[in-house]
Amino acid sequence: MTQPLSLNSAVARLRGRLGQLRNSQPPQRCLQLVETVEAPPLLAWLANQQLYPKIFWHGRRDGQLVAAVGAAVQLQLPQMPSAEALDRLYNEFLRSNPDGLMRLYGGVSFDPQQPAWPEFGQARFVLPRLEIRQNGEQAQLLLALTSDDWSNDFAEVLATLGQLQPTAPLPPLAPAAVISQSECPDQSRWHELIGQVTHPNFIADTPKVVLSRETVLHSDNLPNPWTTLHSWGLLNPTSYQYGFQFSAEQTFISCSPERLYRRLGRELSTEALAGTTVRGSTEAQDQQLAQALLDDSKNSHENQLVREHIEQQLAPLADYVGAESSPTILKLNHIQHLHRDIRAELKAGVNDLQLLQALHPTPAVGGLPREAAMSFIRQREGYERGWYAGACGYFGANESEFSVAIRSARFQPGKVSLYSGAGIVADSDAASEWQEINNKLTTVLGILHGL
Repeated sequence: MTQPLSLNSAVARLRGRLGQLRNSQPPQRCLQLVETVEAPPLLAWLANQQLYPKIFWHGRRDGQLVAAVGAAVQLQLPQMPSAEALDRLYNEFLRSNPDGLMRLYGGVSFDPQQPAWPEFGQARFVLPRLEIRQNGEQAQLLLALTSDDWSNDFAEVLATLGQLQPTAPLPPLAPAAVISQSECPDQSRWHELIGQVTHPNFIADTPKVVLSRETVLHSDNLPNPWTTLHSWGLLNPTSYQYGFQFSAEQTFISCSPERLYRRLGRELSTEALAGTTVRGSTEAQDQQLAQALLDDSKNSHENQLVREHIEQQLAPLADYVGAESSPTILKLNHIQHLHRDIRAELKAGVNDLQLLQALHPTPAVGGLPREAAMSFIRQREGYERGWYAGACGYFGANESEFSVAIRSARFQPGKVSLYSGAGIVADSDAASEWQEINNKLTTVLGILHGL
C-alpha cells in the first residue's frame, strides 16, 4: 500500500507531476492526478479555503467524505441535462478516465417550472479542480485537468494550488441574534391549504400532496454554514450531510435522511421514506411511539403510496424490482420515520438521467399523481423551493448517488431559510402537520439559536 503523504507534500508532488506533463502535452481531453494523503478534518479544511465553488459530501451509510474546491468543468443549466448532454459528459469526463474515479457533483431543483435560485440554476454540476476523498482511514487527493488548451489549464491549476489555505479550526458556533422570523405559508394560510388538499373533490384525484414551509431567520451574526452543517451532522450521524457554496454569498446545506438512489454498475438501491413521529424521552416511550407509527393507518398509507410509485417508475427500467413488504423505523435525533428499502437490477443501457427523471421528485416530497401535486404546490405554496426537495449528489461512470434535499438550509447575507414539509393525505390534520414541520426543524433551529 502506498504510504500516505501529508497534504502539503501531496500538493508539492502534484506540482512536480504537472511540470512533467506540461512538457509532454497529455493526449486526452480529461486527466486526473491522484495522490494518497493523510486527510485533514475535511469540513475544517474546506471552511478555510477561499476558492469557489466549495463542495462537501458525506455519504449516509458508507461513511465516504468528500471536500472539493474550484472547478475544472462547471455546468449551470436552465433545466435537467438532456440525454445528449449527459452522454457527452460521460464520454468526455467520466468514461475517458481509466481509473473511473472522476465525478460530477451537483444538484437539480425541485420543479423546473418555478424560477431558479440565483447561482444554483435548475441544475448545476461541477467537476472539482481539487478534491479530497476519504474512506475510513484512507484518503486521496484528486486533481482534475481538462482543456483543449493545456498551457492555459496548467496555469489555472498552478494558480489554484497556490491559493490553497492550511486547515484551521471551524469558526465557533455562536448563537444567532435573530432580528425577525417569518414563515411562508404562515399558519393561517397553512390551514387553508390543508383544507383544499383534503377536500373530497380534490383528494379523490390527488391522494397526496406534500406541502412545505420556508422559515426565514433574519440576523446580523449567522453562524458559519459549514460549522452549522458539522453540528447538524453530529446530531444526525446516519443522515447524508452535504453542502454547495458557489460564492461567499450563497450556501445550501442539507442533513437529509433520504436517499433518492445509489447505483453501483447496474445495481440500484432506493427507498420509501414517509410517515413521521417524534422521539420519546425514555427508551420505553420511544418504542411506544415507534410502534404507534407502525400501527398508524394514515402514515402506513402514505408510505405505501410512495413505495408503489417508486416500483411503478422503476419497472420499465429494470429487470427486477423488489421492496420490503413492511416498513421499519428509521430513528433520527428528534423524529423517527417509516422506511422501506427498495432494490432493482437495471436493464443494460439505462443511464442516470433516466433514473433522475423516473424517481425525482418522489411522492415523499411532491405527491401523487406527480404532475397534479406539483401543479398545486407551484400555484399555492407561495415560495420557490429551488434546490430544497431537489436532488443532490454525484454522477460517476461506475457509481452514482443522489440524496433528496430535505432538512435543508440556504444561507444568504443577513438571513437563513430553513425548509421542511409534510405529506398531506385524506385524514391529515392541519395543526398536527404544522407541528410535524416544527419537529423536523427542531435540530437545526437549536443549532442556530445555540441551544
